[in-house]
Order: sequence, then structure tokens, then C-alpha cells
Amino acid sequence: MLPHSTARLRFREMTLADLDIMSSMLGDPAVMTYYPAAKSREESEQWIAWNQANYARDGFGLWIVETLDGGFVGDCGLTWQNVNGRPELEVGYHVRLELQGRGYATEAALACLEYARDVVGAALLVAIIHPDNAASLRVAERLGMRHLEDDLGGSMVRTVMGVELS
Repeated sequence: MLPHSTARLRFREMTLADLDIMSSMLGDPAVMTYYPAAKSREESEQWIAWNQANYARDGFGLWIVETLDGGFVGDCGLTWQNVNGRPELEVGYHVRLELQGRGYATEAALACLEYARDVVGAALLVAIIHPDNAASLRVAERLGMRHLEDDLGGSMVRTVMGVELS
């Protein structure tokens, strides 16, 4: 199953055929500003494999997001993440640099929130965001999320936003 299509977007599972578009986006230093580094082509291939494993194990992962006519927008979806030593369901999103600021991340993330609530049956959905990433923080706020805590488990402090779904 996939999140429902929105007014402008549709979802599909990632495949190895997406390596060129994914490595272009994940390899863009501007898109990956708040990550430790942009991803290499090999790391992008590992990203696709990780999502395919998530689909097989959980029934969800990050999906390819496209315009209704098939144009590549980015990825968005649900993954299990470690927050201060416990698993939490996270909505994550990346949008191609030239398409940022058009509301695509919010639109896709809202469809994934509805999927988390209606299909997965999750009680809580989080977004784990670098504290300086104002655009991602705004997307989380548009989803009704509020600051829950800071995640102190990694190499940097991350802001954990969340919303109760039940």
C-alpha cells in the first residue's frame, strides 16, 4: 500500500532504477545541508536498499514522490528511528532543490501522516530535525507537530517534533 495521491503528488516505491535521480538529489550539498555530508552514488544505492528492506519488513519506508505527470519531486515516507534509546515512527522528506518552497514537502508529509494514522495505526508521529533547519521545522509545524524533546543520542543534538494521531 501507498499513501493516497494528493492534489499535485503521487507516491511509489523506490527501485534501483531510481539511482540516478536519488543520487542527484541526495548528492546535492544544498539539499543535504543539515546532514553530516551529501551522499555518494554508493550511499544513495544503500539508501534505496534500506528503503526496500523497510518496505519488506514494515510495509512502508520512504517513497518516491512525483508530480501527477511523473516528474521527480523527492522522497517522503515513514521509517522507524531511534530517539533517545527508543523506537519512534518518523515522517521524513527530501525535495529537489529547485522545487523547494512550493509546499511539496508539507503536502507529501501530510499524506504520510494520514497513512501512519489510518493504515499503520500509529499513536504518535515524529519528525527529527536539525535545530537550524527552519524550513523542515515549518513543515512539521504545518502537520500539527510541536517540540517534544531533543534527541541527544547521535553526534549532534536533533529537535524531535511530534503529533499524537489517536
